Amino acid sequence: MKKPLVFKGQEICCSWAFEQQAWDEGHGEVGGADEVGRGALCGPVVAAVVILGKGFDADGLDDSKRLTERQREVLAERIRQHARSWCLGMAEPHEVDRLNILRATYLALRRAFEGLSQRPDLLLVDALTVPGIDVPQRPIVKGDALCFSIAAASVVAKVERDAMMREYDGRYPGYGLGHNMGYAADDHREALRRMGPSEIHRRSFHGTQRWLF
Repeated sequence: MKKPLVFKGQEICCSWAFEQQAWDEGHGEVGGADEVGRGALCGPVVAAVVILGKGFDADGLDDSKRLTERQREVLAERIRQHARSWCLGMAEPHEVDRLNILRATYLALRRAFEGLSQRPDLLLVDALTVPGIDVPQRPIVKGDALCFSIAAASVVAKVERDAMMREYDGRYPGYGLGHNMGYAADDHREALRRMGPSEIHRRSFHGTQRWLF
C-alpha cells in the first residue's frame, strides 16, 4: 500500500482539480507536460505533453515515481490509446552538454508540444514555464503528484525513457543502466570511476561533478 504523499505538512493526491479549474475558466483543451531524466548522468531528457480530455479513465493514475513498472506500462498504454493527443520530445546528451540541463529540458518539452496533433488551450507544467510555447502555461509545484494531466505526461515519458535505457544497457554494458536508468546509483558511480564515461554520458557533468567520474 502506498504511503500518503506529504507536502508542506499536508497529504496530497492526484486529481482533476487543476483541469476542472481550467475548464471552468473556459479552456476547452487542457494539456499536461513533464520530463524524465533531468537528473540522470547519461541518456536523453525525455518529455511528454498529454491532453487527456474530459471523460478519460484516470483510475490508478499517479506520479510515475509512485507506481510500479507494471502499473506505469499499463497506464502508458491506456494514455496512448485513449488520450485526445500526446507526443514525446527528447534532448540528447550532446544537447545537454551544449545547452545545459535546464535549456535542454525546455528543448525536449518544446519538441513534445510541437509534435502534438492537437494543441491545448492551456498547458499545465510540472514546476516550470517553458520559453517558446505559444499557449498560456500554468506551472504547478509537485504537479506530477497533484494533477492527472501532468502525471500522465510523467508516466508516458518514463516508460519511454526506461525502455531506451534498457536498450542502452546492452550497448554499453557495465554501468547497470538496465536497473539504475542512468541515475547516480552506487554501481553507476563506481563503473564511471572504473571505466570512464561512455558516449551517451553527459560530459558537461565532468566539469561540475568530478567526483562522479
